[in-house]
Formats: sequence, structure tokens, C-alpha cells
Amino acid sequence: MKNRTQYILYKALVIAAVTLASSCKKFVDLGAPPTQVLYEDAFKTDASAQSVILGIYSNAAAATNGYITHTNFYAGVSADDIQYNGTDPLYQEFANNALTNTNGYAANIWQLSYALIKHTNNAISGLNASNTLTPARKNQLLGEAKFIRAYAYFYLTNYFGDVPLVLKDDNFVFENALLPRSSTSAVYAQIIDDLTDAQSKLSATYEGTLRGRVNKYAANALLARVYLYLKDYANAEAQATLVIGSGTYSLPSPDASFINTSNEVIWQIANITGASVFGSIYITAATVVPTSTLTDATYQSFAANDLRRSNWVAPKTISGRTYNAITKYKVASGTGNEYNVALRVAEQYLIRAEARAQLNNLSGAKTDLDAVRTRAGLGGISATLTQAQTLSAIELDRKLELFGEWGHRWLDLKRTNRADAVLGALRPTTWKSTAVLFPIPQSQTLANPSLTQNPGYPQ
Repeated sequence: MKNRTQYILYKALVIAAVTLASSCKKFVDLGAPPTQVLYEDAFKTDASAQSVILGIYSNAAAATNGYITHTNFYAGVSADDIQYNGTDPLYQEFANNALTNTNGYAANIWQLSYALIKHTNNAISGLNASNTLTPARKNQLLGEAKFIRAYAYFYLTNYFGDVPLVLKDDNFVFENALLPRSSTSAVYAQIIDDLTDAQSKLSATYEGTLRGRVNKYAANALLARVYLYLKDYANAEAQATLVIGSGTYSLPSPDASFINTSNEVIWQIANITGASVFGSIYITAATVVPTSTLTDATYQSFAANDLRRSNWVAPKTISGRTYNAITKYKVASGTGNEYNVALRVAEQYLIRAEARAQLNNLSGAKTDLDAVRTRAGLGGISATLTQAQTLSAIELDRKLELFGEWGHRWLDLKRTNRADAVLGALRPTTWKSTAVLFPIPQSQTLANPSLTQNPGYPQ
């Protein structure tokens, strides 16, 4: 199984540049190089069209300085759960909530996200135009492409707010380059449209092995998160229920949550070696300080018998100072059995718990929160908690369950309007309310005069 997965990933890497090529007309057409195929030929057969989508997955799984890094660790240190221990001044800007519009890492988030969106737009256009693909395969691939586009836009709009809504392929490259910012509500509407279409096209079963490609429940899971962020609690509960009630997923012990065969995984971004980006960032040799660790305050928030603390955090003392190393992933390099988990079912329980609490279904919220706590070796919350107390308990458990993953804590503080209270107290000399949005990169505002800047930053 492992060899087959590695072969598929290798094939995807080889053909990614081929299948994602632009379809712009050329003054002189010299044909494709011997190792490539023409764009218009990429969607003629089921096999070649599938290679396009595999290429997009491989793009999302770029190395440590790629998409995964830029949509995880910078948001993590912007919040109060991840501590930055390095000296990189650009990284330090995130840790101080004092970004400048020339920060290259923030620019990378923007650029890598739009590169991924460009690839999905090209694929969606090519798939829709094809009349030679089998209907089932065409729907499957369209569903995957639309999911990935929605995933990229979810992070873009949460980091930058209003962003250009690019939906056309590279035939419209000049038009796309000059688009103004669309409202966050318009971007979310597109995300919901893409995910709703994706779940209608995707199968409940997984393509390939080890859940490295999305299925119907992945679309449900991301929709549940989107509806929670939009405070559409009824739909958030309904979508999370589809995932939890599917019978496909379970909550294993914390030490098994992040291995690539875990039944908790809804979707994971595969790699060839089985060593994740997370492991390479968080795990270091015994005498080396990790660049990013869990803050002392978050570590002290765990109950002493919480299995998440004992399995996911390993305090290490270096030069008289203790750092809380993050050990959700155990493999830092070489080969292993870990991919980059993007969606897991524990989040769905927490989404449904919060949605139910907001709908004043406190017993239902308690049931869901208790499921996550029971897996962690803890008892359930009190049945006498008020709505506000239940929501506070859920917020804490989200912090303890999701720390170090995909900037969850940063996004939670923003969406619940808690950033000023929490981060303002933590960083009183550098925090400003406008820091809840990253700046539009100066390189982009210079290149596109239609782009305006976020409040608090120079144009």
C-alpha cells in the first residue's frame, strides 16, 4: 500500500507542471516539450485528467517553505498558543502582531494561495469543457478541484479579509491580475457554493489510499467549519452531524490521532516519505530549541491527567529554560507513517458542541464536548453549566485540542471577537485591533492599482 501511495505521489509531482500549464495562445506554437503534454490534451482521458488533480494535491503538499507552512505556523505564533523562539525578524512580526506590508512571509501566504487557486481554476475550466471524460470521473475530479479552491479561499479571506475573487482560468490572466477586492461575504458565498457542489459530486468512499484525497465528508466537514464561522449554527450542526453520523470516523487515543492510518483523519495532505511538515518544524534534537513551542500558559491549562498533554507535549530544558515541545507528530525526518492532517473528526465534535450551545441545546453540547474529553482521559463537564460557561469550556477545549494546527486558535480569537481581550493583554505594547487582518502585500498593491490596503497598514 505504501509503495503504491509513493508511486502515485511521485507521478503527481512529475506531471504537475505539465497539467497545470497555462492555455494562453502563443504567437509561435512550438508544441510541448517531449516530457509534457499540451494543456488541451490533459482533459481528454480519465487518466490524464486525474493527473491534473493529483498535481494540484502535490502543489498543496509543497515542502517546508510551501503552502502548509505559510498557512499554519505564522498564524499559530500570531495567537497565544504558540511561542516563537527564533530570531527571524519577519517571523517575529507575526509573534508581536506587528506585521509590515513588506513582510515576505505574509506575501508568500497570498502568492501560494493564489497559485493554488489558479491551478484549480484551470482544472475546473478544462474539466467542464471536456466531452470525452466518463461522467462519474468528471464529477469526482470537479468535486476535488472545487473543494481545494474553497479550502484556499477559506484561509485567504480569514487572513486578509476582502480579497480578489478569481474564478476564471489563465485565458483571462490579465483580467484576473487587475481584479479589485471582493467582500468577505462574497468570498464565503463562493466557498459555500464550491463546497455544496463538491459534496454533491464526491463519493462517500475515498479515492486511492490513506485518505489523501477528499471525499464527500471532507466537504461536509469544511462546510461545518464555514457555517460556524458565519454563525449559521443550525447548518454547522447539520453538516457536522453528517460527518459524525457517517460511521466512517472515530476518536482513537491521542497517541494515534496523527498517524496516516488513523480513523480520526477526514483528509490529510500526503507526502512521499511519511515525515510531515509539522514534525520537521516542531521536533528537534534534545539540545536544540524548537523554533515553535507551546506557550507556558497553554501548557498549564491542561489538567494533569489529560492524555493530550502527555502525548502531544514534551517539556525539554535547555540552558536552564524549559520549552514545551509539540509532539503531536513524532517523525521529524527520514521515513515514517505521518502525513499532514488537515481535517479530523475531533474538530467536528467541537464544532457541533459550539453550534448546539449557541442554539441553547446545552445537553447536546455537553455530549459532544464530553466525547472529546473522554478520549483525552477526562471526565465530562458539569451538567449545570450555563450557556456562557459551556461556551467558555468549549473555547478552552478547542485551544487544548487544536493547538499548533492550521492556525485554529488565531482564527478562533478573531471570529469570536476575543482577540482584543486576549492578545491585547498579552502584547499591550504591540497589539492593535487592526492586527486581526494581515496586510495586503505591498508587492500586490503596487502591481494591482485596484487593490486597497487593510486598515492600520500603509498602502
